[in-house]
Amino acid sequence: MKIAVPTIGDQVDQHFGHCEKYSIFTVEEITITAENFMASPAGCGCKSNMASKLAQDGVKVLIAGGIGNGAVNVLADNGIKTIKGAAGTARNAVEQFLRGELLDSGDICHTHGPDHLCQH
Repeated sequence: MKIAVPTIGDQVDQHFGHCEKYSIFTVEEITITAENFMASPAGCGCKSNMASKLAQDGVKVLIAGGIGNGAVNVLADNGIKTIKGAAGTARNAVEQFLRGELLDSGDICHTHGPDHLCQH
């Protein structure tokens, strides 16, 4: 299984659509066996083709900090489950998820900065 985490540096980015990159963790049972990175496209995450790229790479779960409903829907349409409300390092978030300690917060990002052009 592969798990993606939108990141800035090694931290979970709190805004999915504006992350620096995606950390992609390959997991066997409950052990991380590899970590790779995928560049993030410019612009809003829900309007990019990032969900289909992640799905093509085999990602089944995306662990996010903040994420809007539009992005959650696009990810779901591509067979990717979203876990919202993570913080800290990407690796730690994945390890918590694998141990069953990271649960979806249910929180959807409803607001964006004044320069946000996406219509959710």
